[in-house]
Parts: sequence; structure tokens; C-alpha cells
Amino acid sequence: MIRGTFGLDPYKVFIVYSMEDSYKKLLDQYPFISYITYGGNDYIGIIQNSDEIITSIYDYAALRTLAQKTLFLELADQWWWESNRLVPINVFLKQDWVEFRVCLKTFNSKDVEIKHGPYISLKEISQKRSKRRSITLVRRVG
Repeated sequence: MIRGTFGLDPYKVFIVYSMEDSYKKLLDQYPFISYITYGGNDYIGIIQNSDEIITSIYDYAALRTLAQKTLFLELADQWWWESNRLVPINVFLKQDWVEFRVCLKTFNSKDVEIKHGPYISLKEISQKRSKRRSITLVRRVG
């Protein structure tokens, strides 16, 4: 047994630390990545929609290949900088994002804790639009 690992396999301890470090780098480097917990599990990805009933996230860890992960981050970066960030990523990117449906996970919102990052709520969009008022400017002649 190696000191400092508290009886744990040192290889597994290293894997846990390196995974946490890589996720921390993702969170720091990409402003669109969110970090949530649900049922004692952590999830890193892009929140598609979050309301009082369900929260859906595209789970980055569910992607298998480096090519998928790279494309995921490139498309997400495009969505982040070219949209108004109120529209879910799958609506904005349409067919380009279809490949990532397999990593979409949906959870009960009352058990989800959003620890870091942005989230999209379609309900908030509809509430913001209904609060807008029309202002008419009138010029006085004479």
C-alpha cells in the first residue's frame, strides 16, 4: 500500500484526479459548459432546457471518440457566439446537432443541482416576451 492513498488503488486515484482536472479545464475554457449533479452523479455538458419539471443536458462524458468531442465543442462554440443564447443549441444548429441526440439525458428538475454554468429555459423566454411593452414616440409639429 502506498502512503497518502488511504488504502485506495493509486492508479484509480490518479484517474479520478486527472478526470476532475480535465473537466475543470473544460469548465474554465468553455463558457457554455455546465456542471450539474443528479442522484449523486456529476454531469458535464450543455443544458438543452431547464424548467421546474425537467432538465435536459447533452452529456459530454457520453461521447466516445475524440472526433465527436471535438465536433461537440466546435459546434457549441459556434452556438454560443453566434446566437442570442436564449435558444437551445439543438434548435439553433438543427441538422448539425442531430448526431448528439444519443448523449441527451433528461432528469427530474427537483433533484438536479446546477453547480456551474449557464442554462436555457424556454419558459423564461416566453415570460420575457410577454413583459415587453410597445413605446411609440410622437413628434409634435408646430
